[in-house]
Amino acid sequence: MLCAGLYNGLTVSNIVIESDKIDAPIRIVLLTDLHSCKYGQNQATLLNAIDAQHPDLILMAGDMVDDGLPQEPAFAVFRGLAQYPCYYVTGNHEFWCESVDTVKSDIRACGITVLEGEVETLSVNGQRLAIAGIDDPEVGQALYDAQLAAVGAKKNPQLYTILLAHRPERLESYAAYGAFDLVQCGHAHGGQWRVPFPIYAPNQGFLPKYTSGLYELGGTKMVVSRGLARESTPIPRLFNAPEIVVIDLMPSSPAPSN
Repeated sequence: MLCAGLYNGLTVSNIVIESDKIDAPIRIVLLTDLHSCKYGQNQATLLNAIDAQHPDLILMAGDMVDDGLPQEPAFAVFRGLAQYPCYYVTGNHEFWCESVDTVKSDIRACGITVLEGEVETLSVNGQRLAIAGIDDPEVGQALYDAQLAAVGAKKNPQLYTILLAHRPERLESYAAYGAFDLVQCGHAHGGQWRVPFPIYAPNQGFLPKYTSGLYELGGTKMVVSRGLARESTPIPRLFNAPEIVVIDLMPSSPAPSN
């Protein structure tokens, strides 16, 4: 039983979200909290698992780079995803690195779009989407607030809008803008121990509320990934295997006829 609980192999979680703003299916892979951990030679285990999902879009919600481990494993992932449209926001650990600006510049050099208070519009499978992204609050409270206000002000009710933000415990502040259909986060590491409920998460404390899966507040949905960290964590994960999250955005099902 304990051996099963300590399993830290890569898993894939699937979430389906329907919306009347979506006309064509879109598959997103959400990656968070790699913390420069290793998944096979040149990250082949992780990259092959991502490729096997045939994603249309890769979204990364922070802490892919760690401040205490070599950065190369994270950059092997970035380079290996160059064939996909990829969007990235920082987590707290990027800010704890020697130079967050250098980290961002190096990520951009891999072909990844780094968002820091911007909204980008793109077309995927003929479907137009808006992708917004903000830095982690470690950027400084005033700048963080300004970035969130900037992306919240660009509300477009016609476009399905996704917000990339590292911290799930701030769902109320994201939802307050009424601008985001879906928020994608990490940071909580699944609550670290799930026995069966999550035990502890950063910035949420014991018995955290937002750690894994799909949540909703008002008209805003939020997906939280348990993340990919393994050897970077001093306390082992328990019944909480690392994951990539596959999100299928689908057109709303037609209402049943009477």
